[in-house]
Amino acid sequence: MDAMEQRRNMIVELVNQSGNISFAQLKKKIPQISEMTLRTDLKALDEAKRIVRVHGGAKSVDVVIGTDDMLSRRQVRNIESKQLITQKALEFLRKDTTIFLDSGSTTTMLAASIPDQSSLIYTNSLTCAMELGRLTKPAVHVLGGKMNQYSMSVCGIHTIQEVQRINFDQAFMGVTSYCDQTGFNCGVDEEAVLKKTVMRQAEQVILLMDSSKVGVKNTYSFCELSDVDVIISDDNLPEEFLEDCKRRGVQVV
Repeated sequence: MDAMEQRRNMIVELVNQSGNISFAQLKKKIPQISEMTLRTDLKALDEAKRIVRVHGGAKSVDVVIGTDDMLSRRQVRNIESKQLITQKALEFLRKDTTIFLDSGSTTTMLAASIPDQSSLIYTNSLTCAMELGRLTKPAVHVLGGKMNQYSMSVCGIHTIQEVQRINFDQAFMGVTSYCDQTGFNCGVDEEAVLKKTVMRQAEQVILLMDSSKVGVKNTYSFCELSDVDVIISDDNLPEEFLEDCKRRGVQVV
């Protein structure tokens, strides 16, 4: 195997590990190659259908356009970051409130750690619902709708209509990606609409997002920084992103 093939195999592995990755993140992980070489490699790998080139980066071929990546794959990525985010999120939970838990690997980890205290919890996530099944004091409601086998969640017009009649004290939302031009994104149109609806119904919007998702563009936008109250992340968010949050009055922990 020659040096070029080894390098391109490394790029594919990095893209697959992240699901979505920005050009800047790739360059940081492989600092020994030039930007021109990296762009050439990405173009060649895209043409070979080993990755999918997107604006500002690349995504795994497993992340199909119009879907989100398989939840089972996301659950084994960036585990330490998700554990840190979960511990921080637990400090925001308030007793005797109405909470929405979004679908996703990080929210599922949070659901598994929620203490057994009185509250009203709504979720569209089947995996969150399974984790919440151990609790006896909260009243847990699973929203109805069409199942998405990629995210193991439900969505659709019936889900959205049900959410429109509920007022949430807190909404803990998952994020697929974020970039300056498009804001916060996900890979499914109906889920983007559901997220928007939940956020309109919530007094406090809390986004759970590890730093690997910054600088990556996805198909459907669902909100801007100004729509968010709190971002809970690991301790590796880019300085530029932190400055944007500060200017818009978004709390970052």
